[in-house]
Amino acid sequence: MPTSDSASAPRNHDPWNKGRLLGQKRPLRPKDVWTIRVRLQLESRKRDLAMFNLAIDSKLRGCDLVRLQVNDVCVGGRVRDRAVVIQKKTGRSVQFEVTEQTRRSVQEWLDGRDVVNGGYLFPSRFTTRPHISTRQYARIVQKWVASAGLDSSAYGTHSMRRTKAAQIYKKTGNLRAVQLLLGHTKLESTVRYLGIEVDDALSISEQVDL
Repeated sequence: MPTSDSASAPRNHDPWNKGRLLGQKRPLRPKDVWTIRVRLQLESRKRDLAMFNLAIDSKLRGCDLVRLQVNDVCVGGRVRDRAVVIQKKTGRSVQFEVTEQTRRSVQEWLDGRDVVNGGYLFPSRFTTRPHISTRQYARIVQKWVASAGLDSSAYGTHSMRRTKAAQIYKKTGNLRAVQLLLGHTKLESTVRYLGIEVDDALSISEQVDL
């Protein structure tokens, strides 16, 4: 039986992952945070600056960041020093600090707007949506990353969540603190999330005497 050309011809399909960066998205470096922040300030993009600063401080997942309400971060017309949010994924509360520069940028975003108590901090421009979507947030993050001259394929919304957590771990080595800040139920999840090698984690554990 003759063999068909399609069966005998070599296939030249590229691998599905060719040109793609697999694995976790990288956290931003301090100089990248500074670059993005300065660009947003110079361009007077108040919403994006408030969103960027809150994303870094809060270490929230994208789904939780876009659902932030004014009352979550403000009380009596003043931006809180600390905030507590119930995570959508786990249903557990997580607390985060709101630094001075973040408080200032959020206040500037809210000033002059018709803010309604209980309203969303980052409302959607579409009347069918109460707040910006996670997909829109992802596109915004890609613009931030590109503005800093970074490879957009290497970064994403989880880069915002990981950035400050990675720095805290780097400077303190305190996995438990990072676990609490990220709202992880298991320390192993924090280890995997930060990309810490097992030996590194064990070395830290061995230094703690109970």
